[in-house]
Amino acid sequence: MLFRRALLRELIFNYLGVFLVLLTITLTTLFIRLLGEAARGELAIEAVLAFLGFGIFNFLPLLLSLTLFISIIMTLSRAYRESEMVVWFSAGLSLTAWVRPILTFSLPVVLAIAVLNLGVIPWALSKKDEFRQLLDSRDELSIISPGMFTESKQADKVYFVEGLEANGTRVKNVFVQSMENNKLGITVAQIGTHRQLPNGERYLVLENGRRYEGVPGQADYKIAEFGRYWMRLEPQSAVVHRDYGANALPTPTLLEKPTPVNLAEFVWRLGFPISAAILALMAVPLSFVNPRGGRSFNLIRALLIFVIYNNLLGIMEAWVEQQKLSFWVGLLTVHALMAVIMLLMYYQRLTMRKGWR
Repeated sequence: MLFRRALLRELIFNYLGVFLVLLTITLTTLFIRLLGEAARGELAIEAVLAFLGFGIFNFLPLLLSLTLFISIIMTLSRAYRESEMVVWFSAGLSLTAWVRPILTFSLPVVLAIAVLNLGVIPWALSKKDEFRQLLDSRDELSIISPGMFTESKQADKVYFVEGLEANGTRVKNVFVQSMENNKLGITVAQIGTHRQLPNGERYLVLENGRRYEGVPGQADYKIAEFGRYWMRLEPQSAVVHRDYGANALPTPTLLEKPTPVNLAEFVWRLGFPISAAILALMAVPLSFVNPRGGRSFNLIRALLIFVIYNNLLGIMEAWVEQQKLSFWVGLLTVHALMAVIMLLMYYQRLTMRKGWR
């Protein structure tokens, strides 16, 4: 029908516009946070973009659900404000006639949210953990980049090299600042190489340089010139495994091991796509706007409902984990409550329509 084609076209345009805005805000916020971690030395600079990609997966279900909810309300509210809905109602269409096109539009988004929550996000968290372990296991000399100051993992040394030799095995014009026994040591050399002894000890061998050592603020610095200086490197520290718990477990594993924590995680994963579908249907009666009234109240009310719904899902997850509720009660209670509220909204709008006619 004509109104379905027009409705779907406007829904798609609104959805893309809202999603791009929310995605840009999320990416900017996450990028700034990761840059802060890199500036504090908690994250390697070259890993910022990789962690940005891993991190955005966690926000995608929320962004997709919120965008779906807002785009439906924006589209139908615009039709109410411009009296387009009055024309369709006068042509004999009921409010329930919008349910089918809304479901047609919402189903791909709900399926995408389900795939992300049940499969993609746990996989991304596990890969993020593996990538972080790979970064932590690297030798501190391997993360030195020519032209950049690099701090060691123990935060007691700072390295700087101007460039690499043609064969790539040696660095030239090396600067090393270290702090040992409250004494500041600054070493500069023309050439630097990495050596590992048979017993496993590793050294940074500097050639043709000078070392300054002393207490900051005092003038009695020791200056020594050397032809070759062996600087011992600290052994690699044990890799800290960041356990994401049930969040990183595959969905089949959650069901195979039905512990309270795993069941609570499954309640959250399955509850998000269900909530997206209910919110999409709830947006139809919720988008009613009086053309003579304000334009922002229904959107503010919709956002409040969205926040309350998602907070209730979090509460149900916590209560299932704490065994205050059984699995099925925690899974169905909130959705059943919101479904009843949605049906009451439809009943209110339909009865008002009949009385007006």
